[in-house]
Amino acid sequence: MSTTDRYSSPLSERYASKEMQYIFSQDMKFSTWRRLWIALAETEKELGLNITQEQIDEMKEHITDINYDVARAREKVVRHDVMSHVYAYGQLCPKAKGIIHLGATSCYVGDNTDIIVMNEALKLVKKKLVNVIAELSKFADEQKAQPTLAFTHFQPAQPTTVGKRATLWLQEFVMDLEDLEYVQSTLRLLGSKGTTGTQASFLELFEGDQETIDKIDPMIAEKMGFKACYHVSGQTYSRKVDTRVLNVLAGIAASAHKFSNDIRLLQHLKEVEEPFEKTQIGSSAMAYKRNPMRSERIASLSRYVMIDALNPAITSATQWFERTLDDSANKRLSVPEGFLAIDGILDLVLNVVDGLVVYPKVIEKRLMSELPFMATENIMMDAVKAGGDRQELHERIRTLSMEAGRTVKVEGKDNDLLERIAADPAFNLTLEDLKKTMDPSRYTGRSEVQVNAYLNNVIRPLLEEYKDQLGMTAEINV
Repeated sequence: MSTTDRYSSPLSERYASKEMQYIFSQDMKFSTWRRLWIALAETEKELGLNITQEQIDEMKEHITDINYDVARAREKVVRHDVMSHVYAYGQLCPKAKGIIHLGATSCYVGDNTDIIVMNEALKLVKKKLVNVIAELSKFADEQKAQPTLAFTHFQPAQPTTVGKRATLWLQEFVMDLEDLEYVQSTLRLLGSKGTTGTQASFLELFEGDQETIDKIDPMIAEKMGFKACYHVSGQTYSRKVDTRVLNVLAGIAASAHKFSNDIRLLQHLKEVEEPFEKTQIGSSAMAYKRNPMRSERIASLSRYVMIDALNPAITSATQWFERTLDDSANKRLSVPEGFLAIDGILDLVLNVVDGLVVYPKVIEKRLMSELPFMATENIMMDAVKAGGDRQELHERIRTLSMEAGRTVKVEGKDNDLLERIAADPAFNLTLEDLKKTMDPSRYTGRSEVQVNAYLNNVIRPLLEEYKDQLGMTAEINV
């Protein structure tokens, strides 16, 4: 059957990696359901219920050979996805059929799988985020001494260095990593708590044995690779969990968006440029153009993720009592698509950082055109040392700066402030004297020192912690 005659998500077709797509695939979902049913059966057997090892072994033989056709046909009859897959699993496991899903409600497999899947997705996001941090730190180190014009309000301000500016991007991604690590460290499974979270079904199964029932959730959590389950719940885990997770993704998106904005502005200034393939076309009409399409795509997808984070927040806020089902359809869209989009964003950021091109001559030209204005304080101090009056010189330099500014803005000529100062006898300085003050490195403050300190004290220890995850390269589909 053709796949071109229906909608397919651009997140899968164009942006997200195969690894992230698998995490949110049907195979991952339903094989996890089956592993959860096995964990439940094993736990119940170990706690004394009449379940045989033969039944459990049979279930283990059919974790991945999911009979989708049977499940789909059954769902058309019963209109219930979990019971359809209980039925389909039972068809493959006739000996275990009667004990599959024993004592559980639908959220046992649905919600626990959602947590497991989000945890796996966060692992992949974390790996890519760490690699972005690693590549950006290399760039910051390489460019730590390259003077450049800094901007406030996108107006020329005091100089900084290209590397120091990169640490501003870097620090935001580090904040995102800290948030991700914290939220991931607090993830727990729902466990098996029944229709309203009271474990009433297990009271019946285990004849009121409270001590035994207390062991169920910890045992399931351990079998599924988690430290614990949430202490209390309704039928579902709190939907605030989804909110916290997607807020982490939105934070990464915000950092990526800010980075991409700066790269786009710098590319307009011709100072820094994102990678551009030899055969890449920048414009269908203007053959000379080199549009920052990767950075634009980062911004575009980032806006999607930031807005998408509202979905779980609103869902969490509007749940009724122990549960309603108005979360389900929204969760099926908002959570996977948030992860697929952030996955594509991080691949793009990694690709851009890895191939950033810096143009020092353009940077120097722009900086030197503004530097005379920024050097006026130093020039005035030199003139005072040469015998001048500070107050008189301040007024003279203010007037000359305005005249030079008018020459640049109105007449379109080069900045001639130094020539004007040299021609003014009040300063008692030659043009040669003035040009000696025009070393840009004199005006970048502690930029290089700050870069070294940040990389040594923060970034390198962080990368040492994650050294086994480094070395990724990003594959961009389009």
